[in-house]
Amino acid sequence: MKNSFKTILTSAVVLLSLNSCKKESLNVLPTNDVTESVVYATPAGYKQGLARLYANYALTSPSGSDNSDVGGLNSGFADFLRLFWTSQELTTDEAICNWGDTGIPELDNSTWSTDNQFLRGLYSRSISQITLVNEYLRQSTPEQLASRNITGADATNVLRYRAEARFLRAFQYWVLLDAFGNPPFLTENDLIGKVNPKQTTKAALFAYVESELKAIEGDLANPGSAESEYGRANKGADWALLARLYLNAQVYTGTAKYTEAITYSSKVIASSYSLKPNYRDLFLADNNINNTENILTINYDGVNGTNYGGTTFLINAMVYTAPDAAGMVSTAYGVPNGGWAGNRTRQNLPALFPDPNGTLDKRGIFAGTKAVIDAIDAPNDGLKVTKFKNITSTNTTPPSLNGTFSSLDFALFRLAEQYLIYGEAVARGGSGGSVAQALTYVNALRSRAYGNTSGNVSAAALTTDFYLDERGRELYWEGHRRTDLIRYGKFTGSTYLWPFKGGVKAGTSVPAYRNLYPIPNADLIANPNLVQNPGY
Repeated sequence: MKNSFKTILTSAVVLLSLNSCKKESLNVLPTNDVTESVVYATPAGYKQGLARLYANYALTSPSGSDNSDVGGLNSGFADFLRLFWTSQELTTDEAICNWGDTGIPELDNSTWSTDNQFLRGLYSRSISQITLVNEYLRQSTPEQLASRNITGADATNVLRYRAEARFLRAFQYWVLLDAFGNPPFLTENDLIGKVNPKQTTKAALFAYVESELKAIEGDLANPGSAESEYGRANKGADWALLARLYLNAQVYTGTAKYTEAITYSSKVIASSYSLKPNYRDLFLADNNINNTENILTINYDGVNGTNYGGTTFLINAMVYTAPDAAGMVSTAYGVPNGGWAGNRTRQNLPALFPDPNGTLDKRGIFAGTKAVIDAIDAPNDGLKVTKFKNITSTNTTPPSLNGTFSSLDFALFRLAEQYLIYGEAVARGGSGGSVAQALTYVNALRSRAYGNTSGNVSAAALTTDFYLDERGRELYWEGHRRTDLIRYGKFTGSTYLWPFKGGVKAGTSVPAYRNLYPIPNADLIANPNLVQNPGY
């Protein structure tokens, strides 16, 4: 199923060179190298158009890894996952980077400005995806289908495609809600090019994402069904995003919705998903095979769909081509001609584990000679996260263009997160769940991690703080940490410190307004309807 959808995706990129606008604004149509009447003339064209929406997660442009359809950003930085990961991890206690590229030191030091190119890139990439979805929905209405003689089962299939497209748009609006709070807002029903988009609010955007996810639920495929193709959103992904949205509702709206988080995480858990027996196999190049834990992935292809972000970035930004001080070498991670190094942990992350070598808790997959960060630009300060590999579970290296690119898929949602959402929501007072059930879920994760019950905990251990630490152990470097720290009131302020938080080696207080990123200056200039987030 992975290969079939990747084939469709690749053909969609060739046929639908759909470049998003070269500015942030939502009121610009995507440009098309071929007309809509050609692209959407057949049912297959609609599936190819859907694949292009998914491709916008995994590629930087339709014309290859050396180009970007996000203006003003080097193509190497323009992949969605690389930008999202940078915003979620590099600004926290989990990661630090010794590169001097403009904007990275600001993120390392919690001192980002309104012109930070990586934050602007994330904002632009999300808006690019929303813009493409809006146009896809305009082209796939019942009226458009009828005019193109697409009826019966083919029209029913397009209804599902539309639901998936709306899910992808809801996900990107969640990204903007979580990161920027108050972005511009348009749907397929708004006229294009007539007026500048108006700015929404956190509460209004929360309500919109919630309503969209509930509205499309019935039109999505059931998890585990024949219609639930690998790498495509189904009901499980819909429920998983709702559970995540509700867990953070207090932050987004001021009103807690922990009961709803329990309801939707329970829907995921009760469906066809199950934990993969070996934690480390989740992060290998054949993680698409017999993996019932991943709910929705970004699919990468190291030959046919390459870019310098995604899991290619996660692996190459960890190792050198030649052995480093810890003896790590890029060949052992499936990128023999890659190896850029730069990303390491701050000492707070390995300190969550009983040892940094994964002897007891096998989720602790680190390498290096010095855990402490004394200087950001010291390449051997900080341990390296080695859980991502472009190597299969049978220890083979898949084909890789130039020996640099990865075929490891990245899970946007997996079952383990839903176990932890359930437990934290119970600990925070949500109804409809139980401590006993939460304990069962936590100890399922810990039994897998330890290989036995020696790491299991008692119900008394299940405090809210326990869940923050356990999320760190289970989900580190998977794009959750900034959101988690904000929910716990630890991302800003001085309650919790890490090296170089606030630009000070020992860490210092960061003002609360930095819980949101700034609206990029370029969009403020282009759209007079927008107002900058407070503090910037």
